[in-house]
Amino acid sequence: MLEFDQQDSRTTKTTAISTSQAPQKSNTILRKQEKVLEEGNGLDTTAQNRAYTASSPVTMRSSNNNHSNSTPLAILPRINNGYSRRDSPDGGRRRFKWKLLGLGGTLLFLFVWILGPRERRQKVWDTVGIYPHEKGGEGYQITTLPPQPTTISAATRLTFETDPNPSSTTHCTKPYKPSVPLVQWALMIDAGSTGSRIHIYKFHNCGPSPEYEYEVFEKIKGGLSSYASNPEGAAQSLDGLMDKALEVVPEEFRKCTPVAVKATAGLRLLGLEDSENILDAVRHRLETEYPFPIAGKDGVVIMDGKDEGVYAWITANYLLDTISSNKNAHSTYAVLDLGGASTQIVFEPTITRSDTKFEDGDHKYRLHFGGREHVLYQNSYLGYGLMQARNSVHRLVDFMHLPGKKNLDIEIANPCLSQGTRRTVTIEDPPSECAPGESPKRNITMIGADVGDFESCNRVVELVMAKHALCHVKPCSFNGVYQPSILDTFPNGQILLLSYFYDRLEPLLPPSTTTIHIDHLKTLAQQICTGPSSWLKHWGSNPTAMAELQDRPEYCLDMTFMHALLRLGYEFKAERVVSIAKQIEDTELGWCLGATIAVLEGGITCEI
Repeated sequence: MLEFDQQDSRTTKTTAISTSQAPQKSNTILRKQEKVLEEGNGLDTTAQNRAYTASSPVTMRSSNNNHSNSTPLAILPRINNGYSRRDSPDGGRRRFKWKLLGLGGTLLFLFVWILGPRERRQKVWDTVGIYPHEKGGEGYQITTLPPQPTTISAATRLTFETDPNPSSTTHCTKPYKPSVPLVQWALMIDAGSTGSRIHIYKFHNCGPSPEYEYEVFEKIKGGLSSYASNPEGAAQSLDGLMDKALEVVPEEFRKCTPVAVKATAGLRLLGLEDSENILDAVRHRLETEYPFPIAGKDGVVIMDGKDEGVYAWITANYLLDTISSNKNAHSTYAVLDLGGASTQIVFEPTITRSDTKFEDGDHKYRLHFGGREHVLYQNSYLGYGLMQARNSVHRLVDFMHLPGKKNLDIEIANPCLSQGTRRTVTIEDPPSECAPGESPKRNITMIGADVGDFESCNRVVELVMAKHALCHVKPCSFNGVYQPSILDTFPNGQILLLSYFYDRLEPLLPPSTTTIHIDHLKTLAQQICTGPSSWLKHWGSNPTAMAELQDRPEYCLDMTFMHALLRLGYEFKAERVVSIAKQIEDTELGWCLGATIAVLEGGITCEI
């Protein structure tokens, strides 16, 4: 079974410093930002908290169902081609002495703005286990690079619609073990921040471990966290998903079909009391209204961010057949999952240089899968999902506009909204000293006007990224989080982008496109931020893309943030090729299949 044990937790202190270059064109919002930074002696920790508190052997399918092959404190200089890496012994980050802060707000402001920012998936498993790497080890040393990942083919998996008999299987006539049923069904509910989704999985037991066949997928809008004061309503919101399970799972299998509900970052942000009340109500309704047994004591829980990332990595690489027991198995994919409230990165570093080390800590996991061992790097960034990133940017723009004047009925120019668009956003202010338990909310009208622009938006996003935060263990990605250098430990591996990465990119790309260069995100952002005239020029013949853009004024912000996350945050090269996918062989990507495999590997005793 899968086990997670946390080793060390490292506390990092984040100090926000503007890393933007003086804009080439004058606009209202950036002049206001300059004034605030100059008068406030830069964004120190207190100001930052005010500004953003809380904080395919397979087919990769696009939405049209066509198949195709597929730190230490640092000031990051901007160059014309985007973010550039500066080579140095600490992993390409410049050292910056904290004592420079004492030189004063004006000097800091001038120094930072002059320099500016820089642009930049087994069909056989015997046992499955994930353990943190032991402390005190010498690091995971590999001296040769594994083969390149598998090429994407056009294989098609069995589906519920093409399954001749959901109560049986075509793979064998009797189970490998007499103690288990021939067919095994399992239910996994992903209770995310913006909605809930059910994955209804069919497995067979023709071998020593359950073998995945296919899934049925259903989703609803509105996450459990939107029912903060109504736990019963939250539980009832899952009825549509559970009714779908009743339609799909044969009646004789229901009592042996485990169901698990895993809530992710949205519920983590809600608070302990409210989240526990919701989970208790969900468990009670499942136990009293439906025939499916809950999958153990952890069957209805808030999932740890590290579990979410590693399970997503297992799902993708399982479906891609890169983690089989085959000695000639290909190297694994890095998996980057962008949710609404958090984002995760998981990859398998390859250490080939004697001067490179994979540091120990809670980011380091050893995975036993199909007789092979994989040592993974993982991290989950709570507060850096797409919806939370939007909120952080809006709060920062609001803070920089008219600090201290929050009751004025005005429109605020926001460079992260496309030109000519507007959006009413809800700003949640930090609790005041007079009402420490309350977070006042205000509705603000923000407009792109003529200031919507990729470069200007990018400067705001860079502040939210906190690339310059104090890095306790080098090298760091962003927000002071340790990450082995991508250039040194994963220079050529395949990269798979999931969830909101796919949702935002797919409508804008030519049909059947499954791979793009990272720098193309910058191009898309530039075209989107310019506004409707640019949309018409580039996507005028694509009604789906035009509808998406017209319905989402924050598309400029979304694309800019995704580009900054890959280039500035994780430091992938601009020319690096990434794959985007929502499904592999009709199977939804994400953490759910990996988590379900863990549930089944835990052992199920039941007779049909």
